[in-house]
Amino acid sequence: MTESLPSPESSLAATPFPDQFDVLVIGAGAAGLYTALCLPDQLQIGLITKDTLSLSASDWAQGGIAAVIDPQDSPELHIADTLQAGAGLCDYEAVKYLVEHASSCIDNLVNMGVAFDRHNGELALTLEAAHSRRRVLHAADTTGRAVVSTLTAQVLARKHIHVISQAFTLDLWLEQQQCQGVCLLHQGQIRWLRAKAVVLATGGGGQVFAQTTNPSLSTGDGVAIAYRAGAVLRDLEFVQFHPTALTTPGAPRFLISEAVRGEGAHLVNDQGDRFTFKYHLAGELAPRDVVSRAIFSYLQETQTDLSTAHVWLDLRPIPPDRIRYRFPNIIQVCQRWGIDVFQSPIPVAPAAHYWMGGIAADLSNHTSISGLYAVGETASTGVHGANRLASNSLLECLVFGAQLAHLSKLEGWSHRAVNRDTGEPAKNHSTAQISVSPADRITIEQLRHEIPRVVWQSAGICRDGQVMAQAIAQVEQWQQEFAALATSQTLQNVLSAPANIQSVAESELTLRLWAETRNLLTVASLILKSAHFRTESRGGHYRSDYPNTDPRWQVHTLVQGDRWWQSPVT
Repeated sequence: MTESLPSPESSLAATPFPDQFDVLVIGAGAAGLYTALCLPDQLQIGLITKDTLSLSASDWAQGGIAAVIDPQDSPELHIADTLQAGAGLCDYEAVKYLVEHASSCIDNLVNMGVAFDRHNGELALTLEAAHSRRRVLHAADTTGRAVVSTLTAQVLARKHIHVISQAFTLDLWLEQQQCQGVCLLHQGQIRWLRAKAVVLATGGGGQVFAQTTNPSLSTGDGVAIAYRAGAVLRDLEFVQFHPTALTTPGAPRFLISEAVRGEGAHLVNDQGDRFTFKYHLAGELAPRDVVSRAIFSYLQETQTDLSTAHVWLDLRPIPPDRIRYRFPNIIQVCQRWGIDVFQSPIPVAPAAHYWMGGIAADLSNHTSISGLYAVGETASTGVHGANRLASNSLLECLVFGAQLAHLSKLEGWSHRAVNRDTGEPAKNHSTAQISVSPADRITIEQLRHEIPRVVWQSAGICRDGQVMAQAIAQVEQWQQEFAALATSQTLQNVLSAPANIQSVAESELTLRLWAETRNLLTVASLILKSAHFRTESRGGHYRSDYPNTDPRWQVHTLVQGDRWWQSPVT
């Protein structure tokens, strides 16, 4: 949250709210915020965020938003670049829709007050890897923060949007194969909220990997929730590993924006050689998966301890004034860890960054479950394919979030009426004494620590079928152990039928740890099984035992329950 905005979290968390809404939006990153703003203002909207209103992966986004606004650029070029990066798995109509609606979303953000950088009075554009033109708009190197803070201010000004802060969505509420609402953990209570429609905008699942640029809240909640409800999921094996995350002892894996390389920074080894040209003609400006594998391969060849190994990102080829203007946040973070970017290069290594796969959704954000929609990173709309083009992610949040403006016109809406004339809570109250034994807590904490380590080692940048099979067996064993915990059995009984639980005895943080670990186990299993299912290498999915791209696998991977199958790219 920027200083110019109020700090509403404490008051929002304490504000009473009804048990019924027209629409519930789960997640308050760029996708959730923009969706809530675009929904018709005659609807009563509940916006649920599991942390503070301003904390999301979108808030961390540095690079920018891609859009065709330069006369020397064209939608056809942006489409071609996106399809090229997607390695044959982008759905053309989805990409076309994304690109053609980009400029209107940018206009909307500018009108809302997003302060994009300008050059000679015009919106400034930068180049990022795999783009054929300068088309990335930015606000210094904190574009996500600029967008999210502006959207947050807009949301707080809308009386029909009720923000439910510091609330964890545990499961969907289903009746007769339709989504009726959600089950929510909030202020020590488990509540069931009913809605005509639920929109999942929960972001990615980077925390399933030991090395990630994602914030701690990115535990794949939306995908896990949708999977348990029986939704169709797609392309879960495709994870983008960002090539350049800060790698220094004690520091978080802070992302060093791709825009740094677009402005002229070099990737070098200990000898100062630009080694990436050995792996690709475009060197530092090759697609992200190529650069990540180049760094990983180089480190494998030259280093013994890959947990601390790194290469160097040298900003010194960029004019100092340009660095100060474009990358003030990167300068500040590096200084915090004793690195002067004007005097020395930054130690970097790849880390899990973005999940191309997710809940299968069409151009109107429909999922396979009636009344359930998905937007942003948690959705798979077909725009990213096997490898997302840089700065198309914030764009996707906006373009597809705007689609929900038509929600009340969608089929079946009028038949799923919700009585919002009363703010009274549901009548079926009960009290549950949910406690977590010391032994259960130790097990949960151990799993929370071990899951990312195993997934990083088995389904990270380079994968192998035998290693993944062993990891799948391990995760399945952990799932059985987790389900057998007394805590899990008690909560499963609570979640099996709608009833507002007035109080729980255990700390809400402990119950959230249980819920996130449950989701991470689901996400770990899904990624591993999807990666094992796809016997080729393509985009963000690379298998050392199947290193080549196979034309027979130019298809989507779909999963629903225990069923796995392929579907053609459209």
